[in-house]
Amino acid sequence: MSKADQLKFDEIILSKTRLGIMSALIGGDKLDFTYLRNALNLSDGNLSIQIRKLEDAGYIKVEKKFVGRKPKTFCKITRKGQKAIKNLISKLEALMNLD
Repeated sequence: MSKADQLKFDEIILSKTRLGIMSALIGGDKLDFTYLRNALNLSDGNLSIQIRKLEDAGYIKVEKKFVGRKPKTFCKITRKGQKAIKNLISKLEALMNLD
């Protein structure tokens, strides 16, 4: 990987909020909207926008369903999302080893 390539980061997941969402999901569990909102201390609107950006990029899958009589939104990381996180980590590690 060239030094120029090492400095090119995926701007979709580089955002603090989106990186937080991806970090919460990296374990592979399906997490609900309320859990993510509370864990990341975000407003409903902000979380919705960030989830949409990650979904549009193909990094997470969003599923809406009823639990009991209440609608719930669940998010799960995709393989593409896992690869994006691994790529980010690899680039950061490579930067630490630059001479």
